[in-house]
Amino acid sequence: MIWVLIGLSSVELVVVHLLLAHWWPRIAIAVATVTLGTIVWLVTVVRAFRTMPVVLEADRLLMRTGRLRSVSVATKQIAGLRSSCDAATLKQRHVLNLALIAYPNTVIDLVAPVAVGRRQILTIAHRLDDPAGFADALKRLGPRA
Repeated sequence: MIWVLIGLSSVELVVVHLLLAHWWPRIAIAVATVTLGTIVWLVTVVRAFRTMPVVLEADRLLMRTGRLRSVSVATKQIAGLRSSCDAATLKQRHVLNLALIAYPNTVIDLVAPVAVGRRQILTIAHRLDDPAGFADALKRLGPRA
């Protein structure tokens, strides 16, 4: 989805630049610079997804969305794992939605709240490439508290 946004931004860059360059060349340069900067930023965000994945270790789970957001939770804090939740639940303050544009396919319920900034998080929702593999890896760690 983000690659589609990058493609649309590239088309917008060319079209708007050509239209603005005809009437207001200085504004065209400024708008093109901002749009190009946004495209570069989006590409770095997408590339960070590969270099900064979700990490599950014996004692710690690091859920992250590239460099944008992350939360670290002790594995003993994990109460359960679900494959979905409704839209109303995702909007609640105690839910951290790391899925960005897509709908989450992995929902982790916590035993006790975890502080993320000024929020207290009880549920973490994320869109993983291999939710079944993640569930199996979590299950191999043993029973949760």
